[in-house]
Amino acid sequence: MKNIRNFCIIAHIDHGKSTLADRLLEYTKTVSGKDLQAQVLDNMDLERERGITIKSHAIQMEYEEGGEKYILNLIDTPGHVDFSYEVSRSIAACEGALLVVDATQGIQAQTISNLYMAIENDLTIIPIINKCDLASATPEEVEDQIVDLLGESAENIIRASGKTGMGVEAILHAIVEQVPPPKGDPEAPLQCLVFDSVFNPFRGIIAYYKVVNGSIKTGDKVKFIATGMEYEADEVGVLKLEMAPRKEVKTGDVGYIISGIKTSKEVRVGDTITHIARPALEAIEGFEEVKPMVFAGVYPIETEDFENLRTSLEKLQLNDASLTFTPESSVALGFGFRCGFLGLLHMEIVQDRLDREFGMNVITTVPNVSYQVYDKKGAMSEVHNPSGLPDPTLIDHIDEPYIRATIITQAAYIGPIISLCMDKRGILIKQEFISGNRVEVLFDMPLGEIVIDFYDKLKSISRGYASFDYHISDFRPSKLVKLDILLNGEPVDALSTLTHIDNSVSFGRRMCEKLKELIPRQQFDIAIQAAIGAKIIARETIKAVRKDVTAKCYGGDISRKRKLLEKQKEGKKRMKQIGTVEVPQKAFLAVLKLD
Repeated sequence: MKNIRNFCIIAHIDHGKSTLADRLLEYTKTVSGKDLQAQVLDNMDLERERGITIKSHAIQMEYEEGGEKYILNLIDTPGHVDFSYEVSRSIAACEGALLVVDATQGIQAQTISNLYMAIENDLTIIPIINKCDLASATPEEVEDQIVDLLGESAENIIRASGKTGMGVEAILHAIVEQVPPPKGDPEAPLQCLVFDSVFNPFRGIIAYYKVVNGSIKTGDKVKFIATGMEYEADEVGVLKLEMAPRKEVKTGDVGYIISGIKTSKEVRVGDTITHIARPALEAIEGFEEVKPMVFAGVYPIETEDFENLRTSLEKLQLNDASLTFTPESSVALGFGFRCGFLGLLHMEIVQDRLDREFGMNVITTVPNVSYQVYDKKGAMSEVHNPSGLPDPTLIDHIDEPYIRATIITQAAYIGPIISLCMDKRGILIKQEFISGNRVEVLFDMPLGEIVIDFYDKLKSISRGYASFDYHISDFRPSKLVKLDILLNGEPVDALSTLTHIDNSVSFGRRMCEKLKELIPRQQFDIAIQAAIGAKIIARETIKAVRKDVTAKCYGGDISRKRKLLEKQKEGKKRMKQIGTVEVPQKAFLAVLKLD
């Protein structure tokens, strides 16, 4: 056990952690020849295209130093804020962390939040400045920022480059020297921390874990503590580039277990595995249910694809345990599902994967967050969908989720960023200079306000410099109203939104104007109205397409023309009673991009 080292790499998005992982694998000869490609560990097409890590990946390397053989277990973690729970479980499975900072960009918001998570878990931090080979790199400045943040002395900071392989040997030496071997009792009852799971169509769900105490052998009868399910370990082993079966996985090692698990609900990230015969008395702490934060309706474009969509979502859930869905129906869109996502990036990725991996064409409704609605009797219910809101006369008050947002930016952009946050009903908590001209701003903001377009606006205001990180803080009472869109007096439920009373009138007006552009003209007038309850707050009219019926009257009596126009008017009236308004798919997406 004294020669095992478990470590992860933490960094902001795009600071080069996957590329650095490639160099470590190449240097230790874990991957060679034809297997060696850029971002070896990102095995999903989507990850390669977008250049982001979506799932955690674990791999074992063997490294020799000073005549001793060491086993290094690397867990590569996602950098995006939506997947922070997965990062926290990966960190809990390690004793050390490589803190990678880009030499051209310096410390960003995500770096700080992941760093605090690592420090809370008592990990040994090895600071690394990456991309030192670039012409625009400023390693001295970044070094000062890291010294300020960690209180490390500057000579302990390793300068490296994932592209050229500079500094890789120093990193491996530092891992062996500084990261402590795992603590654990090989004789104690088995405790394994599950930090990830993947779905294999032939073998069921494969859970990845770190053995904290005891050891696990092939053929053992095991139990998952949080779910209470019991299985037999058909195969256990360690994770090389492919899975390598072993007779036994011992204390401190990172491995996988295949036990024929069919449904994703049975394996939860953060769960503890133990033996049935000699169970551990308690689970490893830190396990929590992942709560989705953003909800949206997902509907098939062709109604007969409903069952296919259900199957696709079930298969996707096996690979992505944080996705939740329940069936729902809408008058405008037919049958579909209300899906819960961790955030907007997660929602985009699920949509992409449905399209790529299962060929499903779907319409997604306006994303919204979950609200806690209290009635007059004091009973609380969670509402994920505007149409699920009780009658306004029964509601006492509504609580909405608030987040604590950390934004790090250059001082030049601080004014526009603060006014953007204020527009989104943000409350400024504090503002401080970190180093040089970089400022950290803390805001409390309603999650519902940042769901749609906040991130895009932040990036464009700050020319891509501002970095943003958030976590859910609490629920607070708020004056929210349900805004309905009516077409010819009929509400279109898929366009309903919950919005703050101060923004409701301008939002309703903008929606009516946008829909007027997008809905094609019919043979009759269409009234588009925005309403709060029974009160109409905005209206636009789409004029009818009409034929010139008086064209055949050359001169003559006015009454002849009037007769033809009256006849046309009657026809239009009849048509309006039986005609239905087709809402194009673009209209549902337009609500997201109102500005």
